[in-house]
Amino acid sequence: MVWFAIPFLLVINLWTIVCFCQDKQRAIARARRISEADLLTLAAIGGSPGALLARRWFRHKTRKEPFSTRPLLICAIQMGLALGFWIL
Repeated sequence: MVWFAIPFLLVINLWTIVCFCQDKQRAIARARRISEADLLTLAAIGGSPGALLARRWFRHKTRKEPFSTRPLLICAIQMGLALGFWIL
């Protein structure tokens, strides 16, 4: 199981960073955007570190509420679940 989790997390986090970068570029170009639901879904399935890094690197969606709070909430839930599984 662990041998699968690490590559999956690397790929999903890289994909999340790419999606945030694309969304920022589309915002600048006033083109069709990637939905916030899609960006949050990527964070929820394991890309939360990538989402937090990308928001900071690209200065993208840093002031928009509730989007500013939701990636942090997702990350906190994931850390709680990981800690819970580790303790069991």
